[in-house]
Amino acid sequence: MSAARKTPKHSTKDTNRPASDAAVDLTRLLDIVSAFSKQTICVVGDFVLDEFASCEISRISREAPVLILRHRRTEAYPGGAANAVNNLADLGARVVPVGVLGTDAGGRALLDQFRRKRINTSGIVTARNWLTTTKTRFLAGWTHTTEQQVLRVDREPIGTLSASLQATVEQKARRLAKQADAVLVSDYGLGAATPVLIHKLAKNRIMLDSRYRLREYAAAGVTAATPNEPELEAAYQTQIGSDARKLDDLGTHALRELGVEALVVTRGKDGMAVFENGAGGSHRARHIPIYGSDAPVDVTGAGDTVIAVFTLAVAAGASYFEAAHLANYAGGIVVMKRRTATVTRSELESTLRHEATAQH
Repeated sequence: MSAARKTPKHSTKDTNRPASDAAVDLTRLLDIVSAFSKQTICVVGDFVLDEFASCEISRISREAPVLILRHRRTEAYPGGAANAVNNLADLGARVVPVGVLGTDAGGRALLDQFRRKRINTSGIVTARNWLTTTKTRFLAGWTHTTEQQVLRVDREPIGTLSASLQATVEQKARRLAKQADAVLVSDYGLGAATPVLIHKLAKNRIMLDSRYRLREYAAAGVTAATPNEPELEAAYQTQIGSDARKLDDLGTHALRELGVEALVVTRGKDGMAVFENGAGGSHRARHIPIYGSDAPVDVTGAGDTVIAVFTLAVAAGASYFEAAHLANYAGGIVVMKRRTATVTRSELESTLRHEATAQH
């Protein structure tokens, strides 16, 4: 049977979008996904607990023009680097997280969730003087309406990791990275993942997701990076908007400055742009339109899913363009779920088979 080829669907046309370069062998992608369970990924990064407090709107306060909410329930999910870990586990990979948690309720909750999934927690450092970052989103609605986020409260550590904690994290990262097929770096600016540390792991394949300091990794030996478009714009203090040429110029510049083999820019409803160091010095972007709907249900943590699938696919033998395609499918699946969600291997395989069948 000939290999199926499919361009991921997108639901609207936009004349500002660059031309798509999205043809890909879906049979090949299924083979890559089938190899996910054979891969070990070391995740070095900042662990976050995502809380969602569901509330019912009770009335307007007499004290101030604000809503009074009646609390229904609170749910907690792994966020940040912990969400990447959770995605990798649900995709069937062996995953070894490295980072720091407090001995507080948030830290205990994350450790409990990892252990329930039989995730190796030997690379996690617990510290009494460290606060586990917790992001609490308050969701409100009437009895028979969809909840909307009305407020977010973040609890974050004050100050930086001590030198002794940094040394312990480095020791664990260097040991566990040697046992992994690839290293995923999830830098949310909280101190566990730093350019200095990642430079010491540079003999590995390193995939980077850095929220605030992308350019600081220029000399760290990173293999590939997956910034979203606002992060890329912030790093270079420029606006891309709908200008395809600006995107090409900025992506090419970032690819060269960072010294990476590939740069995957996620663009929301405009899909992805994949930059690679090509033969003959070509760096032309290849564009992948979004998979599924351009009206997402919840984008919380979608970037964590993208970097998890991308890293795992490269470890399993995918080209960067193939890995970006798989990450694009996964992103399209996860944004249609509520809360900080994951994509399972069976969901990804089912989607690929459905897309292949649609060609016949």
